[in-house]
Formats: sequence, structure tokens, C-alpha cells
Amino acid sequence: MNATTAGSKPSTWPLMLAAAAILMITMGARQSTGLFISPINTSTGLGIVSISFALAIGQFVWGAAQPIFGAVADKHGASRVIIFGAFLLAGGMMITPFMHSQAGLIVAMGIVTAAGAGAGSFSILIGATAQRLPAEKRSFAAGFINAGGSFGQFVFAPLIQAIIGAAGWIAAITTMGAITLATIPLTWPLRRSRDLLPKGVKAADATPAAVDGDIGLKRQLKIAMRNPSYLYLHAGFFTCGFHIAFLVTHLPGEVALCSLSPQVAANSLALIGLFNIAGSLTIGWLGQRYRMKHLLALMYASRAVLIGLYLMAPKTSLTFYIFAAGLGFTWLATVPPTAGLVGKLFGMRYLGTLFGLTLLSHQIGGFLGAYLGGLALARDGNYLWMWYADIALAVAAALINLPIKESRPIRPGTLQPA
Repeated sequence: MNATTAGSKPSTWPLMLAAAAILMITMGARQSTGLFISPINTSTGLGIVSISFALAIGQFVWGAAQPIFGAVADKHGASRVIIFGAFLLAGGMMITPFMHSQAGLIVAMGIVTAAGAGAGSFSILIGATAQRLPAEKRSFAAGFINAGGSFGQFVFAPLIQAIIGAAGWIAAITTMGAITLATIPLTWPLRRSRDLLPKGVKAADATPAAVDGDIGLKRQLKIAMRNPSYLYLHAGFFTCGFHIAFLVTHLPGEVALCSLSPQVAANSLALIGLFNIAGSLTIGWLGQRYRMKHLLALMYASRAVLIGLYLMAPKTSLTFYIFAAGLGFTWLATVPPTAGLVGKLFGMRYLGTLFGLTLLSHQIGGFLGAYLGGLALARDGNYLWMWYADIALAVAAALINLPIKESRPIRPGTLQPA
């Protein structure tokens, strides 16, 4: 038995539950922003392109914040980072109603809110838990935490739409801002993960996958950026970000183009979250048994098929619900195998930083997905070329994951390498 298992076994489930609950709130807030586009446009008259650009900035900032916050969490512990992020996230949402210009919206939703959500997102939460778990349990733990984020989308999308319908968008966004402060007490199990290891055991030595000794962040980054497999992960995750940001931002607009009610968009976002719970748990479990690069390739390829079927189908409520359910299964289920591959390649010591950088690539794609969607609608009056781009990128992502060099998974119940 390794040191991590011995030191963390009693606190594994509280740790995972707390991380999943935090992600439920931060992702629920993030993934529901598309519901505010039409009300904000009606209230401010800024136009779809200006609002899309502000949300696109938010996609990028959310990704850019994660390697920075991940590095801080790797050094000082995750709980402080998440608490700081909670105040940013709540503050950004609560000042949004006072912003009546594009610059103000960029500050509120594009910078403050997005940075706060980034401080309580995947790289920090998965990094904090992975350091305390044996290798064969990390994939399931990542899937479990990821499912929490999906559950947040399932819960908060219809809730926010209901509040918008009953009391207006200002009441909805300020209510969501207040809810995000609930992440603060949830950070207790995540306090200084290295302090909870057995006496004399360093976090860098707590996993057999880690490199020998602590080589330092700067050298680790140089090694990672010269590794082709790590760069392939970045390219594939770029595509994932493009898909998700486009849909989170513009699915309500696509629904409106089909002359369907805003409730169909909220229900579709909720279904994406619901089915991604099943997808995240399934992929987390499969990651313990099969190569993660094959799981990623399969998920990206399935998206190309699903989008193609959607384009050929009649645009009814049922079509959107079936499309949302199918796409939801792979939605953010790419996160556990991507984080798992980073851990396999470089160990757990700097997982928060290294996985944070892949999330930055994810959100560069997210910036383009959110912003180009607004440009496409303004120019053509529809999103057709965005759907074509989605298909092409999905096929490319499926292919680029195949050359990744990955060792066979350690099956549960088998002996780990000494």
C-alpha cells in the first residue's frame, strides 16, 4: 500500500463529495449564462455580437485563470483559492445589472465572474483530490467530481429560467450570485491537502506516477511542453471547448430561430447536465479499465455523428431534447480522461497547473465558439456554418488523440509498480 492510500482512505468520500458540490455550484453558474443573452440584450440594447464577445472573453478568462490558480493551489492549498474565487464569482454576478456598456459587461461577466468560476473549477478540484488517491481510483474520482458540475447545470438552468420568467433577469443573476457563496463552507475538506498526508510524506512522493523528487514547476513545464502527447491533448481539448462554449452561449438562440419557447432551451441545457452525470461516471469507470486516449477519440467522433443527425432532423422540441441527451453524455466527460492522461504523463505534483494549461487551450476554443457564433448569427441569420465547423473539429480531435503515448491502465485490485 502506498502512502497516499494509507493517509487519505478515511477522508476520500468527504473530499470527493465536497469537490463535486463546489463544482456543481460554479459550473451551474457558468453553464447557464446563455440564458441571460436575450434579456440583457433587451435591457441594454447592446446587440448579440457585443454580448457574445463579452461572454467569449469570459470563456478565455475562465481557462486562463485555471493554470494560475492551479499553481497557487499546488503551493498553498486549494481551499484558499476557492474561497477567493467564491467572492469574485458572487461579486461579478451581482454587479452585472449595473453594467450598461460592452466594456462594463466584459469586466463583470468576462473577467470577474469568469475568474471566480475558474478558481473553483476542474484543475483545482481534481488536482486537490488526485494527490490523495491511489492511481487506480483517480479516474473514477475525476468522473465523480465532474458529474457534480453536470448536476449543477441540470439544477440551475431550469431554476434560473424560472426566476427570469417570474421576476426578471436581474433577480435571477443576483440570486445565483448569492448561491455561489455556499462554496465557502464546502472548502473545509479540501484544506491544505499536503497537511493531511502522513508525517514525513511529501505530496510529490505520495504517488508512484510522480517523477522522482520535486523537479520544480519551471522545469516540469519545459518537459511537458516538449512532450507531443501533452500537445495532442491540448489540441483535442481545444475542440471540446469550441463545442461547449458555442452551445452554452448560443443554444437559446438556436432554439429561438426554430420558433420554440425559451423553456425548451433551459430544458435542453438541463438534459445535457443530467446525461453528462451518467457520462462522467461511466467514463470515469471505463478509464480504470481502458486506455483514456481511446475513450477521448470515441467521444469526439460521436459528437460529429450527433451534430450531423441533428442537422438532418426536423427542428422540434423532441429533436432538441434527444440531441441534448446524446451530446450531454460526452459533454464534459472528456475532463476525467484528459486529467487522467496528464497525471499519467507527469504525475500528481503539478497536476493543478498542467491540467490547468490544457483547460486554457479548451477555453481558447471556447472563446472562438462563443464569439464566432455571435458573428455567424449577425452575418447569416443562422448558425449553419458553426455546426459544420463543429463536425470538422470533432473529427480532427478524434484523430489527434490516437497517437498519444499511454501506458495500460492499472486495474483495481492489481499490484501497483513499486
